[in-house]
Amino acid sequence: MIINGSPRAPRSNSRQYAKLFSDCCSAGTDYCAISDLNHLPICHSMENYLNVLIVFPLYADSIPVTLLNFLKTLEKNPPAKKPVISIIINCGFIEPYQNNIAVDIIRLYCRNNHFPFGSVLKIGSGEAILSTPFQIILKRKMKKLADSIITGKYKTLHVTMPVPKTLFIKASSVYWEKYGKKNGITGDEMSTMKIEQQNLPS
Repeated sequence: MIINGSPRAPRSNSRQYAKLFSDCCSAGTDYCAISDLNHLPICHSMENYLNVLIVFPLYADSIPVTLLNFLKTLEKNPPAKKPVISIIINCGFIEPYQNNIAVDIIRLYCRNNHFPFGSVLKIGSGEAILSTPFQIILKRKMKKLADSIITGKYKTLHVTMPVPKTLFIKASSVYWEKYGKKNGITGDEMSTMKIEQQNLPS
């Protein structure tokens, strides 16, 4: 079972990562995305699976509130048979270790709620790795992740674009400045927190 914990699930990078995992996995997979209305159905259906893979993005060094709210429901409504929980987490930083705190949060949650904890794939460089030739590296790690879950030989993996950090930051800046320009926002405006206050009613 693959659970998408992204707040933007229908159009998220997490959905693309889930699809890549399914393509690499020799076992059958069922996909679902967390919404405000399906917490209990997901909790109840988890007991039908040996393994559950949660896919989500890093939000401010932690897990997104969409996933947090679901985990609160799961804590109160655990399945009778608890599956092994594995995770795929991605962040916009080039360093996969930026995901470590969020991984520890899920690991602690599993320990406190008596869920077996399985494998981890920490992805750096965000959506960029999905749209470059480096996607082949990501697919290889996805295959290793899938194999580790199927065999029960759980492991922690990581992957990112093999480019210098300075080049990644430069390319990212160009991307976001173009994105901002398309939406009528300058680079200077994007560099200040005051931008979030501009559209507030007076």
